[in-house]
Amino acid sequence: MSGWPGKFVIGLTGNIATGKSVVRKMLEHLGAYGIDADALGHRAIAQGAPGYQPVVDNFGKWVLAPDGQIDRAKLSRLVFADPEALVRLESIVHPLVVGAIDLLVRRSNHRVIVIEAIKLLESGLRAKCDSLWVTHAMQEIQLVRLMKKRGMSEYAAAQRITAQPLQEHKVQAANVVIRNDGSFEDTWKQVVTAWQELFPAADTGPLRAVKAATGDLAVQRARPRQASEIAALITRLSGGQRKMEREDVMAAFGEKAFLLLNSGERSVGLMGWQVENLIARTDDVYVEPTVPFPDAVKALIEEVERASNELQCEISLMFLPPDFAGRKEVWEKLGYEERTIQSLRVRAWEEAAVESMPAGSMMLFKQLRKDRVLRPV
Repeated sequence: MSGWPGKFVIGLTGNIATGKSVVRKMLEHLGAYGIDADALGHRAIAQGAPGYQPVVDNFGKWVLAPDGQIDRAKLSRLVFADPEALVRLESIVHPLVVGAIDLLVRRSNHRVIVIEAIKLLESGLRAKCDSLWVTHAMQEIQLVRLMKKRGMSEYAAAQRITAQPLQEHKVQAANVVIRNDGSFEDTWKQVVTAWQELFPAADTGPLRAVKAATGDLAVQRARPRQASEIAALITRLSGGQRKMEREDVMAAFGEKAFLLLNSGERSVGLMGWQVENLIARTDDVYVEPTVPFPDAVKALIEEVERASNELQCEISLMFLPPDFAGRKEVWEKLGYEERTIQSLRVRAWEEAAVESMPAGSMMLFKQLRKDRVLRPV
C-alpha cells in the first residue's frame, strides 16, 4: 500500500539518460498521472521559491546568473565534483520536492501515479511506492544520448555517468526493469506488458472522463496503435510538406499526446501536445480547410485544457505558424494572447517556452490556474 490511500504509486528511477521520461510518458498514455521529481527540484531553487535563499546561503552568490537566478549548470558542476556539496544541496531540495509531490498526488484524481526521480531510492520516496520500475541502458547509449540531446562534451557526459551509482544496484531493487536500448516500439511493448500484469482489467484512468464535441465534430485521445493513421493525417493536412511515417509518430509518442478531430468516421484535424513540469505545450495543429476553423480549434483546445486542468497545469502555451496564430479573434475568444518568452516572468514557464518553441512560430499564452507549486513558504 502506497503512502497515499486510494492511489497505486509506481516509483520510476534509473540512471541518467536511460529513458525514464520516455517510460513515464508511456505510462501516462496508459492512464497514469506522471510527476517529474527532478523538474520539481529545479522549481524548488528558482528565484522566489523556498529553496532559493538556502542554496545561496550555502554556496554563495557566485552561483547566481546575471539575472539573479541560480545558474544550475554552475551549481551542477560544483556538486558533481564534490560529494559533500551534493549532500548539502539534496538536504535543501529533497524535502521541498517530497512536499510538492505529496500536494500533487493528493490533488490528482488519477488512481495510478508514476513518480519519476533519479534519486528515488535515496530520497525515501521508495517507501511510499507500491511498485518500483527501473530503466536500464548500456553506457555507450547513455553517452550518445547526453551528447546528442543535451549538447554535452564526451568528457562531461562520461563524468555525469560515472558519478552515479552502478545501474545494477537499482536493477536489483526493481519490481520491473525496462531495457531501453532499442526502439520506442520495443520499449512500449515492455511497458504495456508490465502495466497489464499490474492492472489486467482495472479502470486505472482519471475518476472522470469527458468527450469534447462541437456540432458534428468530436475529439478523441489517440493511442500509439493509431500511429499509422496519425502519420497519414499529418502528411495529408500539411499538403505533403511534413511527410510522416508510422515510426516517426511512435517516436513522437515518447514526448507528446495526440488529439484527433473527427467528423463522423473521418479524421479532419489534429493537435499534438505535451504536459511537462505542470505546463501544457501545443506545437502541432492541423485542420482540414473544409472544416470551420473556429469550430475545429474550439473543440480541440477545450479538450487540451480539460486534460491539462486534470493534470494540474498552471499555463497553456501554443506554438503556431504565423498563418494560424494570426487569426487573433479566434484565439482571443478562447482566452489566449500573444506573448514573448521574456514576458512570462516565471522561470519554469520561460524555460518551457525556450525548450519547446519551434523556429518561426508565434507563442500564445493562457493561465489555467493561479496557485502554483513551490511558491515561497
